[in-house]
Amino acid sequence: MIERVIERWHEHLRGRLAGGLDELLDDDVVFYSPIVYTPQRGKAITMLYLQAAGQTLPGDQPASAATDDAVPSGGFRYTKSVLAGDTAVLEFETTVEGKYVNGVDIIRCNDAGRIVEFRVMIRPLQAVNLVHRQMAATLERMKPAN
Repeated sequence: MIERVIERWHEHLRGRLAGGLDELLDDDVVFYSPIVYTPQRGKAITMLYLQAAGQTLPGDQPASAATDDAVPSGGFRYTKSVLAGDTAVLEFETTVEGKYVNGVDIIRCNDAGRIVEFRVMIRPLQAVNLVHRQMAATLERMKPAN
């Protein structure tokens, strides 16, 4: 099952999945951020975090630097993947403001083929601090006006 979920995840990243994140995520998905201590529960907040990450982590490099067709344009690219049972671990790298960012997305799905857990880990510390600042700014811009 996880193989199909990851295929659909890559389709989403390329902008080719009808329904996008709404189609991929379970209503009760839990998102674990590298910059927020508490787990974020539910589809709406997980979508917000993943959309903000998409704006924060596309990277500085031109699209031609990406070597894998399974990733979006920009410097972000998956470099390794391990899929077993209901879980995938996808290693990624990019550069943001000239700083190297390396991390993993750990994705777990249910029997219905929906993502029920999405965990992101980032290294090195410089990258964590940079991504934290940029994610906070992006999430602030995404807040609805009151």
